[in-house]
Amino acid sequence: MSYGINLKSEGALDLVSLGALVHRLDPGVIPFRKATHCDIHVSGGEFNVAANLADCFRLRTGIVTAMVDYPIGHLIAERVKAMGVTPFYKYFEHNGVTGPNMATVYSDRGQGVRAPVVFYNRGNEAGAQLKPGDFDWGKILAGGVRWLHSGGIFAALSETTGELIVEGMKAAKAAGAVTSIDLNYRAKLWNLWGGHEVALRVLRRIVENVDVIVGNEEDLQMGLGIAGPEVAAKSKLDPSVFFGMIDKVTDRYPNVKIVATTLREVHSTNRHSWSAVAWINGTTYQAPTCELDVLDRVGGGDGYASGFFYGLLTGASEQEAVNLGWAHGALLTTFPGDTTMATVEQVKAFAKGGSARIQR
Repeated sequence: MSYGINLKSEGALDLVSLGALVHRLDPGVIPFRKATHCDIHVSGGEFNVAANLADCFRLRTGIVTAMVDYPIGHLIAERVKAMGVTPFYKYFEHNGVTGPNMATVYSDRGQGVRAPVVFYNRGNEAGAQLKPGDFDWGKILAGGVRWLHSGGIFAALSETTGELIVEGMKAAKAAGAVTSIDLNYRAKLWNLWGGHEVALRVLRRIVENVDVIVGNEEDLQMGLGIAGPEVAAKSKLDPSVFFGMIDKVTDRYPNVKIVATTLREVHSTNRHSWSAVAWINGTTYQAPTCELDVLDRVGGGDGYASGFFYGLLTGASEQEAVNLGWAHGALLTTFPGDTTMATVEQVKAFAKGGSARIQR
């Protein structure tokens, strides 16, 4: 299957992600102002894709990122290793007081009518200090890398991270790899140093170098300045608005061959209707819709991206790839944390119409 992209049949690594690692503090259903303890999850939008592909889908993946040599860094590095992801670290020394630090995400789960609350401490974050020239792309790509993935959250961290993504994408394209970006537009991050105009300038330069975009209609509008269509969506599960924008995306970026996103109608914190769509080389595909009983919604979109990429990397049909991503994203919301605890067998069974009946 070509999908309109030039996907190598083999390589030392199936996918490498470029992004920042974070640790997420999770007090469960208790809001932080009343919390007395919390779980620690290792995350990062770009890392989640590499971790899911390694742990659930048994592919060979890597992460290009910053690592601080102090106990929080050691904790994070242990989880990277446990998920089976090959690290390519630029190390930073911690001064014992102010950093540089591994970023912290605080996120309770909400419950029912109470939405989850997410906030950050990204002060003096090591990942934001990454810049072009920090990594030897020739060495990283030497054994053959089939796919390079990055994201808009990493691009938003500083004036240098977006430039590093462009450098990595160009090196990957020259080495014959497929490239992808999850636009993940976060106004809070961009507003700290440049705002919307800078975001457009940075993300457009990145997208000029990618084959695959993951992002919903808001990401396309805010991250790339693509005007929305005249039609109004009938519901959050109606893909017509998203598909109505694709021609404008591909007219501006003819290099883009695949655009994919999830569709989610939130009825309450714990009850979502869930689907997914993709435009692949001129044809549109949609997954079924299912009702989710959500334990932890964080990482569901990365779950979709990783299952979808797995389908493409393993030669599945376009519809199968969309369904694999949809199934994995659905299963991911049933686990605590941002990364997968599913098996590829569970994903394939659900993608084919499996049920929640007990497995004996």
